[in-house]
Amino acid sequence: MKLLALRDAFPLNEKKYNLLYLVSSAQPPCAQDLVIKARQAGVSFVWNQNGVGYPAWAGSKVERYNAPMRYLRSLADYVIYQSAFCRDSAEHFLGSYAGPSEILFNPIDLKKFSPASKRPPICPLRLLTLGTHGYKERIFSTLHCLKLVSEFDPHVTLTIAGKCAWSHGARSVYEEIKRLGLCSRVKVLPAFTQDEAVGLYQAHHIVLHPKYLDPCPTVVMEALACGCPVVGSASGGVTELVSQESGVLIKAPVDWHTMITPTGSELAEAVVKIMSDFETYARVARARAEALFDRQHWLARHRKIFEQLIRKDVA
Repeated sequence: MKLLALRDAFPLNEKKYNLLYLVSSAQPPCAQDLVIKARQAGVSFVWNQNGVGYPAWAGSKVERYNAPMRYLRSLADYVIYQSAFCRDSAEHFLGSYAGPSEILFNPIDLKKFSPASKRPPICPLRLLTLGTHGYKERIFSTLHCLKLVSEFDPHVTLTIAGKCAWSHGARSVYEEIKRLGLCSRVKVLPAFTQDEAVGLYQAHHIVLHPKYLDPCPTVVMEALACGCPVVGSASGGVTELVSQESGVLIKAPVDWHTMITPTGSELAEAVVKIMSDFETYARVARARAEALFDRQHWLARHRKIFEQLIRKDVA
């Protein structure tokens, strides 16, 4: 979505260009050759750094992910980090970078991602977890949360949207739903479009995002923009996105070798806390998105960076 926003705001010319912009998590084929060619032609290169590979999820493939990023970042004229966590983890795993850089959270279209004109009644409570779910604990913990929250709201529901990306993911989720006796309370949806995402946020009250060490999750920012308080892990870049007044984050240490996922009871406790003053949390969530994630600010800052780099090249 970042690249689409840039495409719409700035002219694109694949043959005659004076600036190259790449995102670490969406590298094109032959990215290194492309950058070398651009540098040889005197073209400025901007590198947008997302997360890095670390042992807990990359295992023995850490360098497979990190080596290309390390090399490309070293060639950049300017580095944009998606969060302070992205910067710090890059410094830890990729080494230091002496060039100019700054932190810019990912951009959100605040007109598109906005609260529903009429929010569903808080009872029954509607919980939502969405995205690409890379490991089962982050889904299972939301199911256990649902089971516990049902003691406070017997009609509470949970929607799980997005791909369960581990081996036999969908089957294991359905088995756990059945084991917990939640078949009538859980809706499982496949991958979704941006337009469908807006409807999901607006139809729910609280977003559960227990993923550990998430660098700069767009779903968290979109949720806040739609007035959905967030319950998640106080790790990665999430702590920079969600304030104490816009959600509840569960404390977690930094451990590069172990995925530490909030338990169902921890998530449930956080949900109950938000339920006690939901309207305030929802209002602050939207206000925080307006203050930090506006796409127009992101584009304006990019324009200044681009102009500075181009003027330097001309000089």
